[in-house]
Amino acid sequence: MVEKVYVTYNEVHKLCQASADRILNDFKPKLMIAIGGGGYVPARILRSFLKRPTAPNIPIQAIGLSLYEQLPSTNPSNPVETPGTKVTRTQWLDLSSLEMANLVGKNILIVDEVDDTRTTLEYAVKELQKDVQTAADKLGTDEKTQFSIFVLHNKDKTKKGHLPKDMMDDERYLAARTVSDVWICYPWEATDIDEHDRLAASQAKY
Repeated sequence: MVEKVYVTYNEVHKLCQASADRILNDFKPKLMIAIGGGGYVPARILRSFLKRPTAPNIPIQAIGLSLYEQLPSTNPSNPVETPGTKVTRTQWLDLSSLEMANLVGKNILIVDEVDDTRTTLEYAVKELQKDVQTAADKLGTDEKTQFSIFVLHNKDKTKKGHLPKDMMDDERYLAARTVSDVWICYPWEATDIDEHDRLAASQAKY
């Protein structure tokens, strides 16, 4: 049976808060790209902690990627999901607009909730790098665009996906917390938030 760990909004808030100074001082993001659906809430919470007086809010853009597949379950109200093998785009940046040109030469922070197999993160980084390079070529500029990654949780397991060597060498990857290979239940996935919080309160701290 899959072990489930229930994470509350309060815990997510505090993980973002604890990570903000490192992100602001080391990554210096000018733009965030949230991977949907799990990266939306952390990115918005994080933005509040990255805000500095007189400075504008860091813009957030969104992409949608899906990797997880639902497995058959004997309890229809409690389905189990598992990482799939193929990343599917459900939403992407508008390559025909000024969006891509606005990414060129920026420090960009990619935000997601969990680094499980790393397949989704690998796909996101590779595809965004290609799109930004295409936009830079059209603009005739060699400005460097630098990507960093923030996740709430990194699962301590062998990864199927890989991130760029320079990103890892430069420590432009940050997980607020590293956990064992458990199934993490986030509050935005809950249909009954009171029950979710009750389960979170009753479990041993992960």
